[in-house]
Amino acid sequence: MGCSIQTPIVFFLWLAMATTTLALGQGTRVGFYSKSCPRAESIIQSTVKAHFQSNPTVAPGLLRMHFHDCFVRGCDASILIDGPSTEKAAGPNRLLRGYEVIDDAKNQLEAACPGVVSCADILALAARDSVVLTNGPRWAVPTGRRDGRVSLASDTNNLPAFNDSMDVQKRKFADQGLTTQDLVTLVGGHTIGTSACQFFSYRLYNFNSTGAADPSIDPAFLPQLQALCPQNGDGTKRVGLDNGSANKFDASFFTNLRNGRGMLESDQKLWTDDSTKYFVQRFLGIRGLLGLSFNVEFGKSMVKMSNIKVKTGSKGEIRKVCSAIN
Repeated sequence: MGCSIQTPIVFFLWLAMATTTLALGQGTRVGFYSKSCPRAESIIQSTVKAHFQSNPTVAPGLLRMHFHDCFVRGCDASILIDGPSTEKAAGPNRLLRGYEVIDDAKNQLEAACPGVVSCADILALAARDSVVLTNGPRWAVPTGRRDGRVSLASDTNNLPAFNDSMDVQKRKFADQGLTTQDLVTLVGGHTIGTSACQFFSYRLYNFNSTGAADPSIDPAFLPQLQALCPQNGDGTKRVGLDNGSANKFDASFFTNLRNGRGMLESDQKLWTDDSTKYFVQRFLGIRGLLGLSFNVEFGKSMVKMSNIKVKTGSKGEIRKVCSAIN
């Protein structure tokens, strides 16, 4: 009995040290605000929870927003800046949600600790807290990022797209210093959230001008999708990305890929490409043998992603308002 209690404690202590080690050399560290703003993380956590309780869609929204922020100029909150030609206005970001959560947290933090906590750190912490609220893992988030002063819609070409080939997806992740395993793990974040029909309905009817549906779709699942997204129907209608479990963070997303039930073409390709299929299979395997723990690996990949091209020290700024540079 003593061993069964101590083992997970030792393991999670190791995981905390491992994620902290990943942050070393990046200028970020766990507990960055422990003296300058001791309540920073608890303020963000309670703010995210309050918004989540009234609108659960903010959870996948904040996770996606953090991802989109980090892939363009690094994790510097440039996604939050208002303007007609900023990242926020670009096509891939027009359906992002959760900005009001970040603004609310920032207002409270400015009242408690003026000019101390960056918008980039608020977003990184809010993404983690969102995952926790959907029954997902908690990981230690290194903080100390500063906010960027540049935000250009033209830079969003770096973002992975719903119809990217597997080679293009791998290249976009590799350009950010992320591995194929990171790719599969982070795309697994689609276990929560929805997609608009317009981003996958082309797979249901005349895929690649064949007059038929995408053959990688489970034939038994196809009528359900066609009922949800009729041909020439409302392209803005939203459908859960993880069939049967869209509001819970779990590994069922990978089960759906194995069964031909991935919504997005780019998601389903994780099963048809040998190098990515290997990791999907490991997330579906028996943990400790051939398997990987999705929860553990997700936290590690999120820490790695959250340190992409971070601005620390004298670089960047601490915005007073997240939607505008100082």
